[in-house]
Amino acid sequence: MKELDDIQKISQIDKSNLRQLLFDFPEQCREAKEIGKRTDFPSGYREINNIVFTGLGGSAVGGDLLRAYLANEARVPIVVNRNYSIPEFVDSDTLLVVCSYSGNTEETISAFEKGLKKKAKIVVITSGGKLKAAAVEYKLPLVTIPAGLPPRAALAYSFFPALMVLAKLGIINDKSLQIERVAAVLSRLRQRLKPEVKIKDNQAKSIARDIQKGFSHIYSSSDFFGPVSYRWRTQLAENSKSLSSNHVFPELTHNEIVGWDFPKELLGDFTVIILRDKDDNPRIAKRLDITASIIKQNAKNVIEVFSEGDELMSRIFSLIYIGDFVSFYLAILNGIDPTPVEMITYLKKKLAETG
Repeated sequence: MKELDDIQKISQIDKSNLRQLLFDFPEQCREAKEIGKRTDFPSGYREINNIVFTGLGGSAVGGDLLRAYLANEARVPIVVNRNYSIPEFVDSDTLLVVCSYSGNTEETISAFEKGLKKKAKIVVITSGGKLKAAAVEYKLPLVTIPAGLPPRAALAYSFFPALMVLAKLGIINDKSLQIERVAAVLSRLRQRLKPEVKIKDNQAKSIARDIQKGFSHIYSSSDFFGPVSYRWRTQLAENSKSLSSNHVFPELTHNEIVGWDFPKELLGDFTVIILRDKDDNPRIAKRLDITASIIKQNAKNVIEVFSEGDELMSRIFSLIYIGDFVSFYLAILNGIDPTPVEMITYLKKKLAETG
């Protein structure tokens, strides 16, 4: 575990310098807000009945977060689409937000083309590639985001510009001040999570140490934080190269909780991470407490992680930020550079060979 407090060792393993991108996340939030502010739209874009956010991988998580965060505010339903196709209901009254960091994701390009045929009101969020060229060709609203990042490290650029777009279209209230407060919360948080902070005082390092030799289940306290638990899961997969699972309260207390009996020989290697929030429904908070006591009978450990900040957006992103650092430190413990995703690269290569 000493490698987590050895800056030189961290640098040797983190050859692609993902730690710098983690450190820059608060500034990315502010930059992403300004990028979204600069987007212009045809007048007809305000007349919509639904929103479909289409993307894959790191480019889709922003849509998940939008849907969850705006569940009680958006005046139209928001659907997240991860496929070559799009929902049948998409039509000229649909705002279709097409997000692909590279601009070359084949599923997203396919969905984009189908959206064109259905005459949807399309907004493109990308750093370049075929999607940017198509947006220019068809004179569509285009949000151009910085290139050169791993897509999962570009979350700020898939979420905050889209949020500003919805505000400019009058679908939600302007969130500029809330975004500034998110950046402030994350700036304070990184001072406790950065590599220079020793493991005894570093929450993310401590969690990484506790989950290294086993399997992690990430449970979130409500639908607002469902995408956050999913983000933890995907970051552990891509950065740490480690499998985990995620679920959401109260749903998991109606099914998954029963599964904590077998296989008994494996349960002792399982750690549950419960993502909690100060505004959890009191009945859900009670379910959390009871569930933790049940799981502790068989699991290796139950770790509770509390959100930080006064507003919901800040609390959501504080938990995301902690999880991103956990996945980074787990990669260091696993002795693997967190940035390369060789399995994904191999899969795309094989698909390209098939035409």
